[in-house]
Amino acid sequence: MLLSSLIVSPRFILELCISTINCIFSSVFSKVCSWSRACRATKSLVSDANSQSEQRTDENVTTPTSVNYHFTRKCNYKCGFCFHTAKTSFVLPLEEAKRGLKLLKEAGMEKINFSGGEPFLHEKGDFLGKMVQYCKIDLQLPSVSIVSNGSMIKETWFQKYGDFLDILAISCDSFDEETNQMIGRSQGRKSHIENLYKIRSWCQQYKVAFKINSVINSFNVHEDLTEQINQLNPVRWKVFQCLLIDGENAGETALREAEKFVISDLQFQEFLDRHSAVSCLVPESNEK
Repeated sequence: MLLSSLIVSPRFILELCISTINCIFSSVFSKVCSWSRACRATKSLVSDANSQSEQRTDENVTTPTSVNYHFTRKCNYKCGFCFHTAKTSFVLPLEEAKRGLKLLKEAGMEKINFSGGEPFLHEKGDFLGKMVQYCKIDLQLPSVSIVSNGSMIKETWFQKYGDFLDILAISCDSFDEETNQMIGRSQGRKSHIENLYKIRSWCQQYKVAFKINSVINSFNVHEDLTEQINQLNPVRWKVFQCLLIDGENAGETALREAEKFVISDLQFQEFLDRHSAVSCLVPESNEK
């Protein structure tokens, strides 16, 4: 019996070793499978998280489809309600301005509007003309426009740059010269109204869409501009309610004191009602 046990023992030990190895292999294999499943799950979660993160990032990105470029603060008028006053005379060099415009186009810009200050004041409008030409020819923008007080515009500018401009908006708050003088929309003895009609004819001649912008304030809120607006026949008459902006036309650091120009929402609505027959009128209240 003892001899038999001695003979069988090596076989038993071998079987025991094989069994142990199988158990160890099965255990390791099970853990590897579990780890693999966990990795796949983790990768899936990370992928989903990245996808959601990218989606959230895309949702938060603002595409600058329509841009207002106030490239200068300088102006030859002194409108009492102005909220973009001449706190600096700095104007970006032309090539830097073009680089910025190109970046805006690459980010999705489709429409550009140049304003100020008075945009025709810098380099007598030549700087503005070069940017207008760049936006239309090089950047191929479908809409290029300007907002101006009209006092510095000459026909020679249209002859040189008119083909590159789609829309020109001229600011006019009243067809009474005394009212314009009280507002500050004047320069010396020049007639703001005569200039407006002259620019209107140039826009027709050089095929530039003509617009009028008016700021409704305490000095013109009771006027009726229906006849003159219909006569000028702009493609759009943008009517703004006088707006206070701290640091610009209100407050201790402001260059203007526009409080006396402010009108109520009711007064603004009454002005709109008085001009409801003007089809091209587009109102913009302070609430908007």
